[in-house]
Amino acid sequence: MNTSAMTAGAMTPRFMRIDQVHRETDDTFTLALSGDGPFIFQPGQFNMLYLPGVGEIPISISGDPAGPSALIHTIRRVGSVTNPMARLAPGDMLGVRGPYGKPWPIKAAAGMDVLVVAGGIGLAPLRPVILEALANRKSYGNVSLLYGARTPEDILYHKEIDLWRAGRKMEAHITVDSATRTWKGNVGLVTTLISRARFDPAATWAFICGPEVMMRFVAADLIGRGMAPDRISVSMERNMHCGIGLCGRCQHGPRFICKDGPVFAYSAVRDMLNIREI
Repeated sequence: MNTSAMTAGAMTPRFMRIDQVHRETDDTFTLALSGDGPFIFQPGQFNMLYLPGVGEIPISISGDPAGPSALIHTIRRVGSVTNPMARLAPGDMLGVRGPYGKPWPIKAAAGMDVLVVAGGIGLAPLRPVILEALANRKSYGNVSLLYGARTPEDILYHKEIDLWRAGRKMEAHITVDSATRTWKGNVGLVTTLISRARFDPAATWAFICGPEVMMRFVAADLIGRGMAPDRISVSMERNMHCGIGLCGRCQHGPRFICKDGPVFAYSAVRDMLNIREI
């Protein structure tokens, strides 16, 4: 957590201006915000976004850590707060608290292969990991993205993925649950893509974000291939409410997801992921 987030009190947001609104898919949009200075964060951290008169929600930061002048959030329209947020336009103001949470350990993966596995909106919290790895490409071995979406129309950042792939700095494999007639790519679970990626299980760090059942099966597959559980990082960003551990809504056993996570080593939360609905 940076000190600027706490200067006006832990529960007091700073208001930032919406500069751009980009419609990613039918139910997902990206907001680019700016304030009175740079917004410093680490990949994997999140903010509490506050819409006056509506409410507040935790959303992972999906921007570039090297470009802190713009604060980027990709949001899925799914509830009473995100639906009104989807109607915001450039010039509107949004309250921001943060950044909070422990980041993805991308720097610890230096010298290793990097495997990013995402499902649906889970690509948004992992985008900063990819950008960090590509910005420091010589520090890593093979960099691979395995991404699963519901349909071809639900693929996030599809133009950007094409650019990442075209630059030959990384490989990217995409699969969908349900294909259209024009879709020529993979169909099926994201686990079916693992065998296509180039990585050495003994020298790889995996970063996984998506539905809990997807993360559990991906982790099990990687461990079965010889990857160490403590080199598999997962995001548990669910049921958070206040962002600073006061409300207790995200407490699971001795851990608060907002303070102790949302990024955890799989070895630390394996038992939690095996409990249905957590």
